[in-house]
Amino acid sequence: MRPTEWPGVFRQGAELFTRNLQPGERVYGEALVAEDGVEYRAWDPWRSKLAAYLLRGAPRLPFDQPRALLYLGAAHGTTASHLSDLLPDARLFAVEKSAETFAAFLALARRRPNLLPILADAQLPERYAADVGLVDFLYQDVAQRNQVELFAENAAACLAPRGRGFLVLKVRSVTQRQPSAAVVADARSALAAHRFRVADERSLAPYSRDHVALAVVPE
Repeated sequence: MRPTEWPGVFRQGAELFTRNLQPGERVYGEALVAEDGVEYRAWDPWRSKLAAYLLRGAPRLPFDQPRALLYLGAAHGTTASHLSDLLPDARLFAVEKSAETFAAFLALARRRPNLLPILADAQLPERYAADVGLVDFLYQDVAQRNQVELFAENAAACLAPRGRGFLVLKVRSVTQRQPSAAVVADARSALAAHRFRVADERSLAPYSRDHVALAVVPE
């Protein structure tokens, strides 16, 4: 097991790993590897878009040791659990609107004290903004037509003035008609209108088809 250029992320062969915050526990059936008294969890890029982003050549993690972050679209907690490993001292507010999915995520959060689950619609940040407060990092992975607007609304409600963001743009959730490049260009323009600059853009193929990761910073 060797460290990578991304703090807290390790590699064994071609696979990525994070140090398991809850040794002995798997989240989604991932492999566990023990070495020198430390247990690591395999980080599957086919199931986690953040892992895919790193393996697609990201020069750095899209965050810098945030004290608090807001995750929109937590689903069952695959990526959120690895963020929990990477940021053991941070508060990770995770929003999921599906009650059925949230039940599984809630069980995970009970075993990971830095995960703070919120059952809510990310289109209504006013319903949880007071509980979340200001965060240093906003992560979004939702299938909506208005993904940039959703990101901007949550940023306005919860992101600190110099906070960073990570938007997983699901191109075919925006439109089936336009080429991917045109959808990404429109997203970049819309983010610029909300005073965000795209610091890094990467297609997530082959891990996630028609998904593009946008690491953003404030203008």
